[in-house]
Amino acid sequence: MFDNFVAEHRQVDDASIFVRHAGEGPPVLLLHGHPRTSATWHRVAPQLVRRGFTVVCPDLRGYGRSRGPAPTADHSAHSKRAVANDLVAVMRSLGHERFALAGHDRGSYVAFRLALDHPDAVSRVAFLDGVPLTEHLARISVQFATQWWHWFFFAQPDIPERVINADPDSWYHGDPLSMGQENYDEWRQATRNPAVVRAMLEDYRAGLTVDRQAEEADRAAGARLRCPALILWSLRDDLEDLYGDPVAPWARWADDVHGHGIDSGHHMAEEAPDALAASLGDFFSG
Repeated sequence: MFDNFVAEHRQVDDASIFVRHAGEGPPVLLLHGHPRTSATWHRVAPQLVRRGFTVVCPDLRGYGRSRGPAPTADHSAHSKRAVANDLVAVMRSLGHERFALAGHDRGSYVAFRLALDHPDAVSRVAFLDGVPLTEHLARISVQFATQWWHWFFFAQPDIPERVINADPDSWYHGDPLSMGQENYDEWRQATRNPAVVRAMLEDYRAGLTVDRQAEEADRAAGARLRCPALILWSLRDDLEDLYGDPVAPWARWADDVHGHGIDSGHHMAEEAPDALAASLGDFFSG
């Protein structure tokens, strides 16, 4: 897994970020979602390297082997802004001032915040299986609340930690055959670590508080993405069922935006790596 990639920790301000990177050429930053680690990209990243990109795959703050500060009462220590700042610092430490960017699931919210806060750093951005947090919350329905109830459960204080850590193997479900054994082993080790579980929950708590407030402020100020945006979604997941065309919510935030579905379940980097690598490679090539 990740043959010929460098694996190391990069210290950035108040966080230590575990990162894998390899390749020569235009830099690409790939951000995983919940509850995965950077290993979720193990079938996609090498394909992008072969297409001539430098590929960087970090564990987000608190996920996997990355560590940040202790949680704060307002959840700002695990805000998307804090995580985005980590990643800009990591990329600069690797010599990349400007780069293309893709984020899946929770990683898509980090990618969105990074592109808004650091527009000069992002040449192109791809959002996978996600729409902005405020767009989700503005469309809450019985169907959304039923299918995405975990957002509001994770936001509760203390209770989710007790439930999940009592039996993490029953809470989190993974298949070593579909994920790849090494990816599965890394993911399982992370989800059995109470510190990682706490950080992942803080990600969701921040999402409904400080992250939502930041997006609302951007919306009121008329902020828009300045770079081209690609929207990809899993055809065998529920985003299209919830909203129809997943590109439509992004059109409120970007002028240059288009997208299409990928024939996959939610974890498209593991289930449909060839199709995903082809779509990202074509988009990043411009």
